[in-house]
Order: sequence, then structure tokens, then C-alpha cells
Amino acid sequence: MKLSNKGRYGVCAMFDIAFHNDGGPTQIKDIAQRQAIPPRFLEQIFQDLKRAGLVTSKRGPRGGYALAQPSGDIRVGDIVRALEGPTQIEADADTSAGPGDALSRRVTQQVFEELAASIEACFDAFTLDDLCARSEADGVRRGPPRRYVYSI
Repeated sequence: MKLSNKGRYGVCAMFDIAFHNDGGPTQIKDIAQRQAIPPRFLEQIFQDLKRAGLVTSKRGPRGGYALAQPSGDIRVGDIVRALEGPTQIEADADTSAGPGDALSRRVTQQVFEELAASIEACFDAFTLDDLCARSEADGVRRGPPRRYVYSI
């Protein structure tokens, strides 16, 4: 299994909202800058996350994307499934094989299904709060980007 950039960037973007804005509205440009994600791609990712009910959006100068649920309730697995779909490891089905081969294929398919469930459980073991706690423990500075006000 390989996690695509879409899934990786989605987790990074959701973490960014939780960590830097406590789940509040965050503009795409700020997330894109902090996480080094192309803004156009990030917009597509947020559309999928919004359809999945993980984020909400607000228009306007103080708008952006916000978490739809508390960060402790959003698991990494929720984000990955919203962007990548369910984890599946499928064996190739050979329709020309005889009945004896079908039994042995069923055994391997069951193993692949158990592996997929284990992978999903690993993703579900972490919430956005867990990622925030790890960042703080590593000394990452928390808070929104500095905004400068110029007066002339």
C-alpha cells in the first residue's frame, strides 16, 4: 500500500488547522505556505474533506477552512479514508483456475483483508490532538502566522 500525496497532504493540512488555529478558520494560502503544499491542490483536497464532513468553510476576509469536529475526535484514518477510500489489499482473481485453486486463493484473500483492517486500525490509532501533542513535545512553535499591520 502506498499513501498518495493527496492523503499525505490532507493529513498535514488538517493537522495545520488543529495546531496553528485551534481548529478555527484558516486560509488556504497560510496552510500551503507552512506545509509546502501547492494551493490549487490543497483546494481540491479541502473539497473532498468538506464532502466527508471533516471541515467547514467560511467566506470572507476572516474566512477559511475550519475543523467540523473537535480535533480529538478526528482520526488520521478518517482523513485518509475521505481522500483515498477504504484500505484494500486484493489478490488477483484468476477466473480460469479450478476449484482447488479457489480454496487456496480464499485463504490468501482472508489474510489480505486482515492486513487491510490492521492498517486501518493503525491510522485510527492517532487523532489530530495526538499529532499536536507530538509537535509541542518536539518544540514546534504553535500559533497562527504573524500578520503585520502597516501604518503610514
